[in-house]
Amino acid sequence: MESDKKWYVIHTYSGYENKVMATLERKVKSMGLENVINHILVPMEDEVDIKDGKKRTVKRKIFPGYVLVEMEVNDRSWYVVRNTPGVTGFVGSATKPIPLEPEEVKKILKSQDIEEKPKTHISIETGEQVRITSGPFENFTATITEINEEKGTLRGLIDMFGRETSVEVDYSQIEKSLE
Repeated sequence: MESDKKWYVIHTYSGYENKVMATLERKVKSMGLENVINHILVPMEDEVDIKDGKKRTVKRKIFPGYVLVEMEVNDRSWYVVRNTPGVTGFVGSATKPIPLEPEEVKKILKSQDIEEKPKTHISIETGEQVRITSGPFENFTATITEINEEKGTLRGLIDMFGRETSVEVDYSQIEKSLE
C-alpha cells in the first residue's frame, strides 16, 4: 500500500451502505480511478439468529451508516465519493476528511479476514534456483515453478529422498542461489 493512500470513513444513509459501495465501485471503474480509490468495504460480522427454535447465521453490519474506503484524497476522488447517491459526507471536517489510524485499520481488516500485507515484489523468475533459509525445508535448494505475488509465496521443487517434491515457501524464507 502506497503511503498516500489511507482509509477513510464515509457516512451514508442508514441501510444504503451496500448500495453506496456498489455505486462507488461502478463509478471508480467507469471513471478509471482504480489507481486512486483502491478498496471499498462495508464491515460485516456473522451473527447467529434464533427464530422459532431455528438457528441461522446472518451477516450484520459492524458500523451501520458507514462505508470504509482506501483512497488517495485529491479533488477528483473527493468529488466522486462526496457526490455518490446515499453519501452524506466524510467523517472529519467538511473540507478535509480524517483518515483512520493504521492500528484501527488493522483491527477492522483482521475482523473481516483481510490481511493488510504490503505487496512484495521479488526479482526471481520461474526456473531459477533459490536456497531456502528457514522453515522445515531449510538449506534445501529449490527450482521455482510458480510465483504468487498476491500471497507473497512461491512454489518450487526440491530433491527429497531422491524424488522431486513440490513445496510452498514465503518470500522471506528464500535467497537467490549463487550458482
